[in-house]
Amino acid sequence: MQPPRSAERPVIHRYRTAAAGMHTVYLVHPGALDASVHRGLAEALPTGVGLAVLDLGGLPEYWQAALTGGRAPTTVDALASRLLTALRIAHMEGDYVLAGWSFGGVVAHAMVGLSASYRRPGRLMLLDSIAPVEAYKQDDDALEPPLLLGWFTMYLGAKRGRPLPLDAERLAGLGVDDGLKLVLEAAIAAEVLLPSTPLPGLRKLYDTYVDGLLRNNRLTNPHRPLPAPVPVVLVKAERSLIPGDRTLGWEPLAPYGLEVHSCPGDHYTMLTRPDAAAAIASLLEAA
Repeated sequence: MQPPRSAERPVIHRYRTAAAGMHTVYLVHPGALDASVHRGLAEALPTGVGLAVLDLGGLPEYWQAALTGGRAPTTVDALASRLLTALRIAHMEGDYVLAGWSFGGVVAHAMVGLSASYRRPGRLMLLDSIAPVEAYKQDDDALEPPLLLGWFTMYLGAKRGRPLPLDAERLAGLGVDDGLKLVLEAAIAAEVLLPSTPLPGLRKLYDTYVDGLLRNNRLTNPHRPLPAPVPVVLVKAERSLIPGDRTLGWEPLAPYGLEVHSCPGDHYTMLTRPDAAAAIASLLEAA
């Protein structure tokens, strides 16, 4: 997760400006990895297509919740409204595609519903995002240590830019303390972390990571989404957060069509791998 910041950071990061007559992709990013992780996608996009990241980390009411227990004094619709206002200011002309990774997909979906008074995007693209429908909502207690430790392992490997192989079965039945000892051993062996890395330091990173997940979970649970008024494209990572689920619950929210594609990597490395960027970029060629 992001470290504490003494100054606000911008909501919009423009990584590639669209050429005349071409469209821009606006991608909602919820944090965890820095927004600059999308530079690879910008470089992989077809000639002339622009990319700007709408960074939820630029909204204090959102990012501060990951440092103060995971409770954000806001809602999904309020976050969507804030980002839509930023988009209106930044996007002066031309077509655009709205996208979102992970929880950013939930916010992007809400933005589409609020965009009628402005100009709706041609499509909504969701990158390994779980639908905010009742069947997929979970209480905090359902996010048990083995599940969270497995997700944290994927995140840690992507954050350090090295694969961190750790079989999920080895984490089964473990509590946080024993699980983090196993993660630390695997991370040192894979040269993801230095041998001198203290376990309390890893625990602090894990706690902040989990608070970020709890924040997103608590924002999603009361949210009542409406069907998207535009076609939806879902791109699942090969090692998705829910690997065996083809649509991640989006079918009832996509009455104008749901395309499902896959790309290499896991939930986090799909943002850092060149082959994943190429696969996603090919789907963003048309507005």
